[in-house]
Amino acid sequence: MNPNLSRALCLFITSLVLIVFISGCADIGEQGPQVQLPNHVENSEKETEPRYTMSWTMHQNAPVPEDAEMIAYIEDLFDVNLEVWNLENKRYEDLLDLELAQGNIPDLFRIRQPQDLLKYQMQGVLAEIPQDVLEEHAPNIVKRIRDYDSRYLEYGKIDGALYGVPVVNQTNIYRTPVVYRKDWLEQLGLDIPTTLEEFETVMYAFAKGDPDGNGKEDTYGLSKEGLNVVFGAFGQSVFTEQLYFNEKDNQLVIGALEPEMKQALAYLQKWYQDGIIDPEFITGENKGGYKHLSHAFIKGKIGMTSMGNYYHWTQDGDYSILNERGEEIPVGAMFNVHELLQKNASASIEFGPPVTGPDGLSGSKGYNLLMSFITIGADAANEPGKLEKILEILDYVSANSDPLEQIQMEHGLQGKHWDWSTASSGEFHILPPYNRMENYTNMIGSNIGMTVPGVPSGKREQWAASEGLTENGIYNQLQVATPALIQYSTELISMRDRAYISIITGDQPVGSFDTFVKDFLEAGGEQVLTEGNEWYNGHMETSPAQ
Repeated sequence: MNPNLSRALCLFITSLVLIVFISGCADIGEQGPQVQLPNHVENSEKETEPRYTMSWTMHQNAPVPEDAEMIAYIEDLFDVNLEVWNLENKRYEDLLDLELAQGNIPDLFRIRQPQDLLKYQMQGVLAEIPQDVLEEHAPNIVKRIRDYDSRYLEYGKIDGALYGVPVVNQTNIYRTPVVYRKDWLEQLGLDIPTTLEEFETVMYAFAKGDPDGNGKEDTYGLSKEGLNVVFGAFGQSVFTEQLYFNEKDNQLVIGALEPEMKQALAYLQKWYQDGIIDPEFITGENKGGYKHLSHAFIKGKIGMTSMGNYYHWTQDGDYSILNERGEEIPVGAMFNVHELLQKNASASIEFGPPVTGPDGLSGSKGYNLLMSFITIGADAANEPGKLEKILEILDYVSANSDPLEQIQMEHGLQGKHWDWSTASSGEFHILPPYNRMENYTNMIGSNIGMTVPGVPSGKREQWAASEGLTENGIYNQLQVATPALIQYSTELISMRDRAYISIITGDQPVGSFDTFVKDFLEAGGEQVLTEGNEWYNGHMETSPAQ
């Protein structure tokens, strides 16, 4: 190991404190059709050992078995030994950092949060990816990114050198929905609100008008995720995992520091004192399990939320899907709606627009199209030809030019795991028992590549667009990290949350917002803004629009 890497890891050790979704169980007695595997998969005995052994990290919700058949498929095809690191997605960063602290660097290095690219580069655990090498050995990935928006490739560069291949998720053009209990609105004789004033009327009615008809005052208007829609009425998003930067007068600003937030906080402080905001908003709407479920909404405690993504709010019949026989059938209620109906079969929901504030602004939180980075571990570059082979495999499993093979890379073998639809040309369906297996792609070792951009064209995405979810999204305009952001962001986010919560609950007056801004800037916020604007001014003309 080189001295710089050793020093970086020592410093790190010192600082370490520490697509098909259908739920159900598979019938273990049911067998899928017998399929003749390709010749290169059948040849289990090799005359020589694989040329490379590669460690591989990926998005996974379940462990990948050592004998997963699609891993064997890739191993045989490329003459490699592929070792998938089973890092639980909920604890991915903690588990990855623990491995790094012990000197273990994965060869294919998934960086889940784009802002972490600089952090890991500074630790010396990433290999530079020469641009010409990427273009030669991952041509299909490069083409897909360039065809969509070539400017995203610049985001993977640090000091002019490429360290990260950008993972661009085109479905993030759909902002978070604004969701209401439709049956509550009907019970109270109210319409979906479009302005902040109308929204206030509805929230008070949800809290004071007994919308569930149980004769008790035990409901609230909104909780933590709904607060972002109120902030959106003033042009910002505040309660986010990262600091959200917005553009103002050709400069970046931190939305939580903008003076109009005082007006938003004045509304929220009054609503909290009047019992309109769930007093448990401080701990959030999710109480464990799948992170995009709003348990406060599901249990009938609040009547409005903006939690999760559009596909977490599918209702019966919103669009069609293919069943196991390849026939089109209406989609069923999923995620939040499914859980809500399990609690209350007569409940219903409806989407509304982000409400408009006094200055004509509106918006709900959007997730950036730059979702993550795929990088190469530093040690891989020390083995001749290994970096190139990793890129070739990544290209094959992520952006294969053969449509049939690309489906197999994502969903398994045709005739065993999936097959073509008889009803719709070009569409396919998952075969039993895999269509009843949650996370079956992890179990068979498929879908080990990266998301590449394209034009969303599925029925689900068409439905999302028809709901107006491509409009009025509030996105973070600083999609990469700076040294100051790495150094100060954790404490600054804590300062932001403490100040906002203390004002909303009335522990501090609205006027204390000015003191918070001053303290925030002095605690590193000023440096964060300076570095953020240096980056922004250098990329403004080439920055991809959300």
